[in-house]
Amino acid sequence: MERLIDKTLEDYARAHITALPEALAEIEHYTHAHRPDAAMLSGPLEAALLRLLVLLCPARRVLEIGLFTGYSALAMASALPADGELLSCEKDPEAIAIAQRFFDRTPYGRKIRIRAGLALDTLEALRGQVFDLVFLDADKENYPLYYDRALPLLRPGGLFVADNTLWSGRVLAPTTPADLAIAAFNRKVQNDPDMDAVLLTVRDGVTVARKKTAAA
Repeated sequence: MERLIDKTLEDYARAHITALPEALAEIEHYTHAHRPDAAMLSGPLEAALLRLLVLLCPARRVLEIGLFTGYSALAMASALPADGELLSCEKDPEAIAIAQRFFDRTPYGRKIRIRAGLALDTLEALRGQVFDLVFLDADKENYPLYYDRALPLLRPGGLFVADNTLWSGRVLAPTTPADLAIAAFNRKVQNDPDMDAVLLTVRDGVTVARKKTAAA
Protein backbone atom coordinates (compact mmCIF):
# COMPACT_ATOMS: atom_id res chain seq x y z
CA MET A 1 0.00 0.00 0.00
CA GLU A 2 1.46 3.32 -1.07
CA ARG A 3 1.20 6.17 1.44
CA LEU A 4 -1.26 8.87 0.37
CA ILE A 5 -1.09 11.02 3.51
CA ASP A 6 2.06 12.69 4.84
CA LYS A 7 3.62 10.33 7.42
CA THR A 8 4.22 13.11 9.96
CA LEU A 9 0.55 14.09 9.90
CA GLU A 10 -0.56 10.46 10.01
CA ASP A 11 1.65 9.80 13.05
CA TYR A 12 0.21 12.92 14.71
CA ALA A 13 -3.34 11.67 14.07
CA ARG A 14 -2.48 8.23 15.43
CA ALA A 15 -1.10 9.84 18.59
CA HIS A 16 -4.41 11.57 19.25
CA ILE A 17 -6.90 8.70 19.23
CA THR A 18 -8.61 7.13 22.23
CA ALA A 19 -6.53 4.26 23.59
CA LEU A 20 -7.27 0.93 21.90
CA PRO A 21 -7.28 -2.55 23.53
CA GLU A 22 -3.73 -3.75 24.21
CA ALA A 23 -4.36 -6.93 22.24
CA LEU A 24 -4.44 -4.89 19.03
CA ALA A 25 -0.80 -3.89 19.45
CA GLU A 26 0.05 -7.58 19.92
CA ILE A 27 -1.78 -8.53 16.72
CA GLU A 28 -0.05 -5.72 14.83
CA HIS A 29 3.39 -6.78 16.06
CA TYR A 30 2.77 -10.47 15.29
CA THR A 31 1.37 -9.76 11.84
CA HIS A 32 4.31 -7.60 10.79
CA ALA A 33 6.74 -10.20 12.12
CA HIS A 34 5.14 -13.26 10.52
CA ARG A 35 3.02 -12.25 7.52
CA PRO A 36 4.52 -11.01 4.23
CA ASP A 37 1.16 -9.39 3.48
CA ALA A 38 1.17 -7.38 6.72
CA ALA A 39 0.38 -4.17 4.81
CA MET A 40 -3.22 -5.44 4.69
CA LEU A 41 -3.54 -4.70 8.43
CA SER A 42 -5.94 -1.83 9.15
CA GLY A 43 -3.75 -0.05 11.70
CA PRO A 44 -4.62 2.03 14.80
CA LEU A 45 -6.14 5.06 13.05
CA GLU A 46 -8.65 3.03 11.07
CA ALA A 47 -9.28 0.74 14.05
CA ALA A 48 -10.23 3.78 16.13
CA LEU A 49 -12.58 4.95 13.37
CA LEU A 50 -14.24 1.54 13.10
CA ARG A 51 -14.64 1.31 16.87
CA LEU A 52 -16.25 4.75 16.97
CA LEU A 53 -18.63 3.91 14.10
CA VAL A 54 -19.82 0.82 15.99
CA LEU A 55 -20.53 3.03 19.01
CA LEU A 56 -22.25 5.74 16.96
CA CYS A 57 -24.43 3.36 14.94
CA PRO A 58 -25.06 1.94 17.57
CA ALA A 59 -24.40 -1.63 16.46
CA ARG A 60 -25.26 -4.88 18.17
CA ARG A 61 -24.59 -7.13 15.15
CA VAL A 62 -21.63 -6.54 12.82
CA LEU A 63 -20.78 -8.40 9.62
CA GLU A 64 -17.14 -8.32 8.52
CA ILE A 65 -16.07 -9.48 5.05
CA GLY A 66 -12.36 -10.27 5.31
CA LEU A 67 -10.94 -11.17 8.74
CA PHE A 68 -7.20 -11.33 7.99
CA THR A 69 -5.44 -11.68 11.38
CA GLY A 70 -8.34 -10.29 13.39
CA TYR A 71 -7.21 -6.71 14.01
CA SER A 72 -10.29 -4.86 12.77
CA ALA A 73 -12.66 -7.50 14.14
CA LEU A 74 -11.27 -7.15 17.64
CA ALA A 75 -11.37 -3.35 17.44
CA MET A 76 -15.07 -3.42 16.51
CA ALA A 77 -15.92 -6.16 19.01
CA SER A 78 -14.45 -4.03 21.80
CA ALA A 79 -17.21 -1.47 21.14
CA LEU A 80 -20.09 -3.94 20.99
CA PRO A 81 -22.43 -4.37 23.97
CA ALA A 82 -22.16 -7.45 26.14
CA ASP A 83 -24.75 -9.29 24.03
CA GLY A 84 -23.27 -8.06 20.75
CA GLU A 85 -22.00 -10.29 17.97
CA LEU A 86 -19.51 -9.90 15.14
CA LEU A 87 -19.58 -12.44 12.34
CA SER A 88 -16.45 -12.46 10.19
CA CYS A 89 -15.97 -14.16 6.81
CA GLU A 90 -12.49 -15.50 5.95
CA LYS A 91 -11.17 -18.14 3.53
CA ASP A 92 -7.51 -18.30 4.70
CA PRO A 93 -7.11 -21.07 7.33
CA GLU A 94 -3.77 -19.68 8.56
CA ALA A 95 -5.24 -16.21 9.11
CA ILE A 96 -8.22 -17.74 10.92
CA ALA A 97 -5.93 -19.69 13.27
CA ILE A 98 -3.87 -16.58 14.07
CA ALA A 99 -6.96 -14.47 14.74
CA GLN A 100 -8.63 -17.11 16.90
CA ARG A 101 -5.56 -17.41 19.13
CA PHE A 102 -5.76 -13.70 19.90
CA PHE A 103 -9.55 -13.76 20.31
CA ASP A 104 -9.28 -16.55 22.88
CA ARG A 105 -7.04 -14.34 25.04
CA THR A 106 -9.32 -11.30 25.23
CA PRO A 107 -12.74 -10.63 26.79
CA TYR A 108 -13.96 -9.28 23.44
CA GLY A 109 -13.13 -12.42 21.50
CA ARG A 110 -16.20 -14.25 22.76
CA LYS A 111 -18.36 -11.85 20.73
CA ILE A 112 -16.68 -12.90 17.47
CA ARG A 113 -17.73 -15.83 15.29
CA ILE A 114 -15.72 -16.81 12.22
CA ARG A 115 -17.31 -18.28 9.11
CA ALA A 116 -14.63 -20.10 7.10
CA GLY A 117 -14.92 -20.34 3.34
CA LEU A 118 -15.69 -18.06 0.41
CA ALA A 119 -17.40 -14.89 1.61
CA LEU A 120 -19.82 -14.81 -1.33
CA ASP A 121 -21.10 -18.25 -0.30
CA THR A 122 -21.39 -17.16 3.34
CA LEU A 123 -23.31 -14.03 2.38
CA GLU A 124 -25.74 -16.14 0.37
CA ALA A 125 -26.24 -18.43 3.39
CA LEU A 126 -26.95 -15.42 5.63
CA ARG A 127 -30.02 -14.38 3.65
CA GLY A 128 -32.76 -13.18 5.99
CA GLN A 129 -30.39 -12.12 8.76
CA VAL A 130 -29.98 -8.45 9.70
CA PHE A 131 -26.85 -6.54 10.67
CA ASP A 132 -26.30 -3.01 11.97
CA LEU A 133 -22.90 -2.49 10.35
CA VAL A 134 -21.06 -4.19 7.49
CA PHE A 135 -17.29 -3.81 7.11
CA LEU A 136 -15.75 -4.83 3.78
CA ASP A 137 -12.00 -5.47 3.50
CA ALA A 138 -11.54 -8.51 1.28
CA ASP A 139 -10.33 -9.30 -2.26
CA LYS A 140 -10.82 -6.13 -4.26
CA GLU A 141 -11.98 -7.73 -7.51
CA ASN A 142 -15.21 -8.79 -5.82
CA TYR A 143 -16.05 -5.50 -4.08
CA PRO A 144 -19.09 -4.75 -6.29
CA LEU A 145 -20.41 -8.30 -5.78
CA TYR A 146 -19.88 -8.14 -2.02
CA TYR A 147 -21.79 -4.86 -1.94
CA ASP A 148 -24.74 -6.28 -3.86
CA ARG A 149 -24.92 -9.39 -1.72
CA ALA A 150 -24.34 -7.74 1.68
CA LEU A 151 -26.55 -4.68 1.30
CA PRO A 152 -29.85 -6.60 1.73
CA LEU A 153 -28.50 -7.81 5.09
CA LEU A 154 -28.00 -4.26 6.37
CA ARG A 155 -30.82 -2.68 8.35
CA PRO A 156 -32.20 0.75 7.39
CA GLY A 157 -30.09 3.31 9.21
CA GLY A 158 -27.16 0.88 9.33
CA LEU A 159 -23.64 1.58 8.09
CA PHE A 160 -21.72 0.01 5.21
CA VAL A 161 -17.98 0.64 5.60
CA ALA A 162 -15.34 -0.34 3.03
CA ASP A 163 -11.54 -0.18 3.23
CA ASN A 164 -8.99 0.60 0.48
CA THR A 165 -11.39 2.65 -1.63
CA LEU A 166 -8.63 5.03 -2.76
CA TRP A 167 -6.47 1.99 -3.61
CA SER A 168 -3.15 3.84 -3.33
CA GLY A 169 -4.40 6.39 -5.85
CA ARG A 170 -4.92 3.84 -8.61
CA VAL A 171 -8.63 4.69 -8.77
CA LEU A 172 -7.58 7.84 -10.66
CA ALA A 173 -6.36 5.81 -13.65
CA PRO A 174 -7.53 2.21 -13.14
CA THR A 175 -5.99 -0.49 -15.33
CA THR A 176 -5.86 -3.81 -13.45
CA PRO A 177 -8.95 -5.88 -12.52
CA ALA A 178 -8.61 -4.78 -8.88
CA ASP A 179 -8.28 -1.12 -9.87
CA LEU A 180 -11.35 -1.31 -12.08
CA ALA A 181 -13.38 -3.14 -9.43
CA ILE A 182 -12.64 -0.54 -6.75
CA ALA A 183 -13.50 2.28 -9.15
CA ALA A 184 -16.74 0.49 -10.06
CA PHE A 185 -17.54 -0.03 -6.38
CA ASN A 186 -17.03 3.67 -5.67
CA ARG A 187 -19.39 4.64 -8.49
CA LYS A 188 -21.95 2.08 -7.36
CA VAL A 189 -22.07 3.43 -3.81
CA GLN A 190 -22.12 7.05 -4.96
CA ASN A 191 -25.02 6.42 -7.34
CA ASP A 192 -27.06 4.21 -5.01
CA PRO A 193 -30.25 6.17 -4.21
CA ASP A 194 -30.69 4.19 -1.00
CA MET A 195 -27.36 5.29 0.50
CA ASP A 196 -25.76 8.46 1.88
CA ALA A 197 -22.00 8.09 1.48
CA VAL A 198 -18.65 9.77 2.02
CA LEU A 199 -15.19 8.59 0.93
CA LEU A 200 -12.70 9.52 3.65
CA THR A 201 -8.98 9.99 3.03
CA VAL A 202 -8.11 7.85 6.07
CA ARG A 203 -5.24 5.44 5.43
CA ASP A 204 -5.91 4.00 1.94
CA GLY A 205 -9.43 5.40 1.70
CA VAL A 206 -12.43 4.41 3.83
CA THR A 207 -15.96 4.68 2.50
CA VAL A 208 -18.72 5.16 5.07
CA ALA A 209 -22.29 4.86 3.77
CA ARG A 210 -25.58 4.92 5.65
CA LYS A 211 -28.59 2.99 4.39
CA LYS A 212 -31.53 5.35 4.21
CA THR A 213 -34.65 4.75 6.25
CA ALA A 214 -38.14 4.87 4.74
CA ALA A 215 -38.61 8.40 6.03
CA ALA A 216 -35.31 9.68 4.59
